[in-house]
Amino acid sequence: MNTRLLLLATALMLPLSGCDKFNDWFGNKPNIAFAPAGDDYASKPDFAQVEYAHPIPLAELARITPKYLTGLNQEELDQLYARLGSGPIPDGPFDGQIVFPRGSSGKLRAAEIVGGLKGLGVNFKGKMLETAGETLWKGKVFYREQKVLRNRIQDLAVLRPVIGPGDIPKIDVDGRDAWLLFPAKLYCGQSLIDSRRESIIIDYAFTDEIAGYRENPDFLAGRRGLKVRDEIRMVRPGLYLGRAYMDHAFILNFVLYSKDVDKAGRAEFETGQIRDDCWPGTQKRVLATR
Repeated sequence: MNTRLLLLATALMLPLSGCDKFNDWFGNKPNIAFAPAGDDYASKPDFAQVEYAHPIPLAELARITPKYLTGLNQEELDQLYARLGSGPIPDGPFDGQIVFPRGSSGKLRAAEIVGGLKGLGVNFKGKMLETAGETLWKGKVFYREQKVLRNRIQDLAVLRPVIGPGDIPKIDVDGRDAWLLFPAKLYCGQSLIDSRRESIIIDYAFTDEIAGYRENPDFLAGRRGLKVRDEIRMVRPGLYLGRAYMDHAFILNFVLYSKDVDKAGRAEFETGQIRDDCWPGTQKRVLATR
């Protein structure tokens, strides 16, 4: 399979690692507690108990930054994600950043899983996977009313030979153009890590049913390709923590951020009045007031 096609398909989930914008968003470290956990599954804490014993105050969620999230280990990300609600389905453009978990071999888990998809002829090395997003992927654009998402691709010139001729829609974000590829459906659904409440699902399985679908390269993310399915939950308005899966195998975490949405939603968030669009579950979510 063409290497550029595979880079583009994987890049749809790979935010701009090392982006200066994310570094500028780092402030004082929030005070968030985590339950102790070992490496084996039996030593992992129950998410309901973590939420009961370590509720997160709204004031601390308000202090979380993208850089703080990228500095957490996988167990901490899992425990934080389980204590979040879906929040509202986003609308508009969001920037992103990747958080790669490590596999049992010490290599990137994403590279291990993607490299194992022999039917697609995929042979990724960890470094290739880490750097793909730096030149190709710019973020995601949510169309809330249409329940559709598209991915922002930065360098179309490099990819034009594999995409083929024809106009591709584009969007201007902060004065820079980005082309829109890899559509996905948006809906509320069961989380693959925490079934107590729903997450916002970004589903590429039936991407070919969405208006504007292009067989090359969009099929690679769908049910005939890498079978990508993401889920996200809201830290606060404008900031979402996500988990990406390929064929139900977890491969990476990602962070989505919109500075404008964050700024506009701060006051309402601090009152605790922002509601989830998705089912909050029968177990009431615990939020500390202090």
